[in-house]
Amino acid sequence: MRVRLKGDFLCTLFLFIALCTLFYNLMRPTTKISPVKPKRVKIAPKTAKPRKFLETHEKPSSARLLSEAYNAEEDHEENNPTGSPVVTPPPFDFKQYLRSKDQRNFTLLINQPNKCKKPPGDSFLLIAVKSIVEEFDRRESVRKTWGREGVINGARVRRVFLLGTPRNTSAVSMWESLLQQESHYYKDILLWDFLDTFFNLTLKEIHFLSWAEQFCSNVKFVFKGDADVFVNVENLISYSQTQDPTTDLFVGDIINHAKPIRSKKSKYYIPETMYGLGMYPAYAGGGGFLMSGVTMKKLSKSCREVELFPIDDVFLGMCLQRVNITPVLHEGFKTFGITKPSAAPHMQTFNPCFYRDLMVVHSLKASEIWLMWNLLHSQQPPCSQRQRIKKLFHWKKKKAKQDIKAVTNQKMSTTVSDTGS
Repeated sequence: MRVRLKGDFLCTLFLFIALCTLFYNLMRPTTKISPVKPKRVKIAPKTAKPRKFLETHEKPSSARLLSEAYNAEEDHEENNPTGSPVVTPPPFDFKQYLRSKDQRNFTLLINQPNKCKKPPGDSFLLIAVKSIVEEFDRRESVRKTWGREGVINGARVRRVFLLGTPRNTSAVSMWESLLQQESHYYKDILLWDFLDTFFNLTLKEIHFLSWAEQFCSNVKFVFKGDADVFVNVENLISYSQTQDPTTDLFVGDIINHAKPIRSKKSKYYIPETMYGLGMYPAYAGGGGFLMSGVTMKKLSKSCREVELFPIDDVFLGMCLQRVNITPVLHEGFKTFGITKPSAAPHMQTFNPCFYRDLMVVHSLKASEIWLMWNLLHSQQPPCSQRQRIKKLFHWKKKKAKQDIKAVTNQKMSTTVSDTGS
């Protein structure tokens, strides 16, 4: 009996020790050794050809202003076939930007040297629209609506689109040949050899100004805007015809006393090491602005002397400040959209009655641009004529008299019953 109890005790003790050992191993922190991942070799797509750069001896792979690490992470995320966990791309690399921001001369891959010469005649208004390779539908909607070339209200209007190379060329197959065909058909494409990204919009700004000074120096006015804006070109031309093209003019939705955003989570984050002042100079919202040809030439020269800045709207404000040109606020430029009146929060702002007196409205879809343009140019615009009422409204006199008699009779009956009681 003692032997049996002793054996049970030893077995229980052994199991208890084994359980404690297992629990200790599970709770003890262990360092995971991550397997060494092989280096991924980035293979250039077949459509991407090496480009040479103006006045530089850099290799084609280094001719990109954005952080290579940032782009490599995004390419890895898009081309990850294994489904393994992808590392979140880091924020914008300002150190890399500062190291490469002096690269401001890039090759013009597609040019339109005769844009302001053919058809012959004075160029009154040049429309320059920022676009990207993938947004053919937006370019087409602009071409067929407010961006039409020709003579409008006696003024010659010309149009160009400003593009850079796509960041992910594998996602846009045959983009070079398609863009060449589009340029051959419409003759309105300007393409430069820099990555078309948000922080490279400043490059698009300075390259367009340089191009306009060289190939459209005789233009009287220039409108520059985004592809997702609606422009009432008739109002824009009417306003321009009241201005002197030989004087300085810069009109738009002007933003004053704007402060740099220091939050790293923001798209517009700017560290103090890059811009130490507490306030930006006055600048126009990037949805669209109008300037004279004289101002365009002055900005082209001043932008070569101003240090590049990641936000293109603010950069252009710095260029205006350098040449002592004060931008003018105009209520017809709504680069932040049409705000609903506080007294009528349920009012529909997508209405031709709002758009007919404006010049620029930002953030519209391609279908909305088509619809609004057709509504404003229909034969009978909704707000051009008063709604006619076929028959005026009147109270029916007979019915009113009958109602009055019924009420008086009811009152008399109630008074009689009261007196009788």
